[in-house]
Amino acid sequence: MSDATPSLPLYNRSLLPESQRERVDVVLVSPRNPLNIGAVARAMANFGFTQLTVVAPYEPHWREARSAVGAPELLTNARETTSLAEAVRDCSLVLGTGTLTHRKAEQPVIRLDNLAPLAAEALGRGERIAVVFGPEKHGLTREDLSFCHHLIEIPTDPRQPSMNLGQAAAVCLYELATRVGPSPGKSSSPKDRTHPETKTEESKAVEKPAPTSGNLDILAGLIEDVMVAAKYSPATMQEANRHDLRLILRRLKLSAADHRRTLGLFRRILWRLKR
Repeated sequence: MSDATPSLPLYNRSLLPESQRERVDVVLVSPRNPLNIGAVARAMANFGFTQLTVVAPYEPHWREARSAVGAPELLTNARETTSLAEAVRDCSLVLGTGTLTHRKAEQPVIRLDNLAPLAAEALGRGERIAVVFGPEKHGLTREDLSFCHHLIEIPTDPRQPSMNLGQAAAVCLYELATRVGPSPGKSSSPKDRTHPETKTEESKAVEKPAPTSGNLDILAGLIEDVMVAAKYSPATMQEANRHDLRLILRRLKLSAADHRRTLGLFRRILWRLKR
């Protein structure tokens, strides 16, 4: 008999590489029931995800949830933040989840089964991804979704469109863990095995990570300052304009270079206005 280490079971070989799973953040916004938080942690452990963030939890003792079977350390190591903006600050692709039954989406909507190519592209550029779940009673608010690049719609029967938090997390994480596959541009064909130093400047630019959510918020704050200085945004409209700016900047899909240029442009405009 061979002394070689047994290979992984076939059902584990198809999982997303661990190095990429570590760049997927699961974010729970204001969850109320610790048992649901534990169920999400268990689903994360099932598919090898480890990065959990809980935003403004309702129950202070959520880390003690008994439903986190096989994943107590995941709750212990989870990050807690006071705002969604802080939770997704380092992510370049933020994916909100929910149903369209009682809302009109303001951002592009993708069905869960069409998520894989989008996630593969972001992970292939070395970006962080956040998958955001809302409170059990009403889901993500319009304000929460303004921080999201896309809204993921989970296909469900119209007679029962909503899902339990743990179940919703499980099906989303299954899609990410098993269907993302190799990232675009990473195939093994001779054309794609070019030495890094011989790549063109254009291909290098394409591979650079997109601006993070935190970087977009910095730009949005600067544009808001310009709007106020130019007397374009009266006090009564500032909150609505702030919401719209977040949405617009995420729809534009700015490259890192375009983000820097736009920052420089608005800084110059603000300097001129304040003179």
